[in-house]
This record gives sequence, structure tokens and C-alpha cells, in this order.
Amino acid sequence: MFYGTMQEQGLVLAKTNVGICFIGNSLDQLKSWQKRHLPKEVLQQDEAKLAVEKKQLLDYYEGKRKTFDFPLDFEVTPFSKRVYQALLQIPYGETTTYGEIAEKIGRKTAVRAVGRAIGANPIWIVVPCHRVIGKDGSLTGYAGGLDMKTQLLALEKAHK
Repeated sequence: MFYGTMQEQGLVLAKTNVGICFIGNSLDQLKSWQKRHLPKEVLQQDEAKLAVEKKQLLDYYEGKRKTFDFPLDFEVTPFSKRVYQALLQIPYGETTTYGEIAEKIGRKTAVRAVGRAIGANPIWIVVPCHRVIGKDGSLTGYAGGLDMKTQLLALEKAHK
């Protein structure tokens, strides 16, 4: 598994031979995630192996890109994978609720389970969990922190 950093954005990215499997905000966070999900993988820093992904993320931050087209490697349960597929359908610059995601995947009473799956999303920004808000319109938790969630939503609103 290869990893690299985007210093200005405060991001650490990791990918397997299949695709991006993790985006977080520290190497320690990556190491902890890797131990739980891909313990047999060896972490190797290789910025060049992540050049395409870093370029697309940089373009996103600059308002030049609204979607990503590099491969993803979900190391998650089938339920979480369905949740993440629903997240990928949320249009750029728009928001939805946990309840709407639960309905979209055919599990309208599983709102808390949807929330747990979203909270464990290891590929945030690309799998846009920042676009999910509370049913009352409030901003809810985000792995990158509420400040980052606010910034990402503002960025998307400005470039919609």
C-alpha cells in the first residue's frame, strides 16, 4: 500500500493496487486504519504513485473539478459499500440527510446504521460524506472535523 501527503490541505492519501482506500488528516490515523483493515499490507511512501489522485484533489480544492475518476478500493462491509455508493450520487454543491440516504438504499429505518457507516468512511472528500447533514439542516460530525466540513460545503457552493 502506497501513501502520500498533500501538505497544504493537511491530507494523507493511501492506495492499494486496486485504488484509493484512505484519505485522512494524519499518518497516525492512516496507520491505525491500516492495522484494522489491511494488516498484511506494508505502508510505503511514494508520492509519484498518487500523482493522479493528488492532482484531482488539488483541482477540486481550486474549484476546477466536481467529480473524481480514479479507482476506489472500499475495504468495508456490503452495507457500508451501499451507503458509500449512495453518497457518490449526491450532486456537487448539494446536501442530503442521513434519513434520505437510508431511504435511497432501501433501509429507511436504518438511519443510525447509515450514520455509523458514514462516520467510518475512509475515503472522505471523494466519497462525499461532507454533503450529509442533519434532518434539521444542522451540520453533523465529520471525520475531518466540522471546520473542514464547513469549508468543503462553502467551496462547493461557491463553484456550483
